[in-house]
This record gives sequence, structure tokens and C-alpha cells, in this order.
Amino acid sequence: MDLHGKVAVVTGSGRGLGLAYAKALAAAGASVIVNDVDAAVVDAAVASITSAGGTAVGAVAAVGDAEAAELLTDTAVREFGRLDVLVTNAGILRDRVLWKMTDDDFDAVVKVHLRGTFTCARAAAVQMREQGEGGRIVLISSPAGQRGNFGQTNYAAAKAGIVAMARTWAMELSRAGITVNAVVPVAATEMTKTIPAFAPVIEESERTGAPLPDWLRKDEGLGTVEDVASLITFLASDSSKDVTGQAIGIGGDRLALWSHPSEKAVAFADGGWSADTIAERWYDGVGAEPETYGIPAPKAPEA
Repeated sequence: MDLHGKVAVVTGSGRGLGLAYAKALAAAGASVIVNDVDAAVVDAAVASITSAGGTAVGAVAAVGDAEAAELLTDTAVREFGRLDVLVTNAGILRDRVLWKMTDDDFDAVVKVHLRGTFTCARAAAVQMREQGEGGRIVLISSPAGQRGNFGQTNYAAAKAGIVAMARTWAMELSRAGITVNAVVPVAATEMTKTIPAFAPVIEESERTGAPLPDWLRKDEGLGTVEDVASLITFLASDSSKDVTGQAIGIGGDRLALWSHPSEKAVAFADGGWSADTIAERWYDGVGAEPETYGIPAPKAPEA
């Protein structure tokens, strides 16, 4: 995949998945703006990219407000003359069950994930439209946004909203040749190490250097951060010019297309539905096969 001549901003790219995205884009030839809230982390990330022969500069900012978004876009234009690719990866966690989640817990996560995605995409869209040569906007969602997850009201809501924004912006930006897609990644990170079924397997792989087992890479779709980065490179490239408005999952050996929400079952009642009629017909009608919710618990194969 050749990204020479393209300029990419990757938010939250000082470490973890974001850094893997930035490295993959740079390895394919793109000039990359690395972003994090910690200047030392940004400097280290930039050094790791440039020492491998890539091109990168840093931009220290806390994603959320319009000022940070404009700083990132302005940095791309000032340093490299344009902006072709935006990857909105920045995020934080404030996990608590509903009755213990504070207003600050909710607002902080929504500000970074949802508002930050909006402000950065808006700034990027303005620049890309002015350039008149199209562009690529890649939004990072999560399985929690597709299925819900215990203790993650704020995070799941924001990640679901991100997919909705991708579908909306795909329509709004199509005439400008700008594609917008949401990526649903699963990878071995500090967060997934907290899952009891995953932790010992990931730790053993890191200790020995052995690859993660097939059941994890295929059944659970969980692998390394580098496994996810390949999808980002594809979506940043000219090869993906006809891919837009999609939610695409990747992890380990698994690549998947998430379906858009659609009506699963439909029934009709002449003159409309009363509460009593719904109650009479729900369990053997529309509600006979209710949808599941929550991310299924991982199951390691029995020894």
C-alpha cells in the first residue's frame, strides 16, 4: 500500500493502538502528525517513527474542543501543506456502573470520544473540501458501542454515536470525495489485559514472544495492535475510495463488516396497537426472539 504524498493526523497516537496506526501510515509513506496530551510521549512516538525512516511531527493537545482540532489540522497544513487522512483514536475511560457514575465521569468520556471526534472531523472536512481532492476520515469505535458493555455507559454511548456520525458524514461528504468509516478494533492492550480470560494468555505471549493462540485470534478476534493497523492503512489509501459509511471490525485473524441496524421482526394491528394488544401478542410475535446485548464473555478452550 503506497501512501506517499498523503498527510495524516492520528489523534491519541502517543501509545497503544494509536501509535500502531501512526507507525503503519508512516511505513506506507504518509507524513504523520502524532498527537497526545503528554509532550514526552509525543516526542518518543515521533522519534520511533523517524528512526524507522518515516516522517512525523508532534502536536500536543487534549482532544475535545475546537481549538485542539484546529491545532491538529493547522499543524498538518503548516508542516506538510495539506491534510488527506484523519484517524480519530483519542479516548479515555471512566468505568462505573450507572448508579455510581458521576456527571464528571460521563462528561469527560463523551467530551474526548464523541465531541473530540466531531470537532476533529469538522476541522478536517473543512480543510479537505477546500483542497478539493477528497480525503479519508477514519473514526475509531468499539464493540462496546455495538453491543453495550457492563460499567461503560459513557464509553458505549460515545462509541455508538461515533458509528452514527460515520454513516451521517459519509452521506454529507460523498460529493467532496471524502470517505468516512468507523473501525471496531479488538487488540491486546492494557485495557484487554484486565479481562480475566485474556490476561494470562496475553502475558504469556509477551513473556515468551510466542504468537497468541488460534482460539484467541480467530474465535475472539483478538491479536496485536499491528493486526488492527493494516485496516487503517487500507482505509487511508486510494484502494478504499468506494468504501464509505461502514462499520468494520478487525482483530487477530478476523475481519468483519458490522450490519447497520434494521428491523428484525414486524407485526401489524388494524387501527394501531393498544398496550393490551402488545402484551397479548409480544411474546409469540415480534418479541419471540429478542436480541442479545452485551459483549459475550470470552471462553478459553478446555485443556
